[in-house]
Amino acid sequence: MTLTEKIRVRAGELGFGLVGFAPADPLEGAAYYARWVALGYAGQMGYLERNVEKRADPRQLLPGARSVVCVGMQYFQESAPKTSSLAGRISCYARGEDYHELIADRLAQLLDFVQAEAGTEVAGRAYVDTAPVLERELARRAGLGWWGKNTCLIAGKAGSYFFLGELLLDLGLDYDQPATDHCGTCTRCLDACPTQAFPAPYVLDARRCISYLTIELKVDIPEDLRAGMGDWIFGCDICQQVCPWNRRALPAAEPAFGGPDRDNPSLPELLALDQEGFADRFRHSPLKRAKRRGLLRNAAVALGNSGDLRAVPALVRALADVEPLVRAHATWALGRLGGLEARAALEAALATETDTQVVGELTAALAEERKNERRDYPTEGR
Repeated sequence: MTLTEKIRVRAGELGFGLVGFAPADPLEGAAYYARWVALGYAGQMGYLERNVEKRADPRQLLPGARSVVCVGMQYFQESAPKTSSLAGRISCYARGEDYHELIADRLAQLLDFVQAEAGTEVAGRAYVDTAPVLERELARRAGLGWWGKNTCLIAGKAGSYFFLGELLLDLGLDYDQPATDHCGTCTRCLDACPTQAFPAPYVLDARRCISYLTIELKVDIPEDLRAGMGDWIFGCDICQQVCPWNRRALPAAEPAFGGPDRDNPSLPELLALDQEGFADRFRHSPLKRAKRRGLLRNAAVALGNSGDLRAVPALVRALADVEPLVRAHATWALGRLGGLEARAALEAALATETDTQVVGELTAALAEERKNERRDYPTEGR
């Protein structure tokens, strides 16, 4: 076998279901990326604005780079049926251990293999979603898949449920043909987005994306987008769930990525977590990225969207949370649910709250509750 073929086989043994090879030349997609950032679609993800020159040319990351080994590791899991309206949904990629360390370790092993097989000194660097690399553009160039209308990379034989990683090398290899677009006239992903995060095909306005809102956004969620978040508390899979190409997605072979049993966590239980409890529960989970205040904020919004008055006691307790962000979103949720218990709690909180922003939320929530006149809201199941 050639060295390229040996690398492909070894990558498969390490758990990478997708492997491709591309030259480390400047990327045509860099100009599109720069325009996307300039339009403000990156929201508060300021790190995406940095190191533009490195994103445009992989050789800026590894001087002398000639090749990029692009890999994909599948993470798809069936979603467990929800048995309670007081449970939240988690994107299937985040139900297990944090993928960054796992894939970085596998890429390090792959680099060791390349250096041992090359018969000469080889310089290389591995990346897993933590460096200024235009991963999708490199992966498309390496033949792994095409950039779908929902901006996910789609592989014809595997769908879009896979993590990407790259290995930059200063040696020449045999390269694959770039992937071509096969989305055709389909617009299912665009039509299904509840927050209308796609201003055009192949364009994502991250500021409206549920994944951004639940993970990257660190402040208040815009009120006009909260209802569209439904019960998602970390990430979102909707645009992938409706994609016809994901009918071919196979379940993840890597046990560290968890399973459907880790979906649908109890929202009242999450709202009751203190900092120590949060750190203990999510120490090795991607959910730690949202931090406690972000995850509890999301849980409050999901409870407000549940339409279930059994959520009221947990939300009332959250009105006393140490974080104003959590108190503010619990306030919105109570105003959305309504009822005598919610109104009484909101009025009591308004009398003691000192945070200006939370006071504004309390005033608006009470106005909403009174406007809808939900004094006789049904209490079945309480």
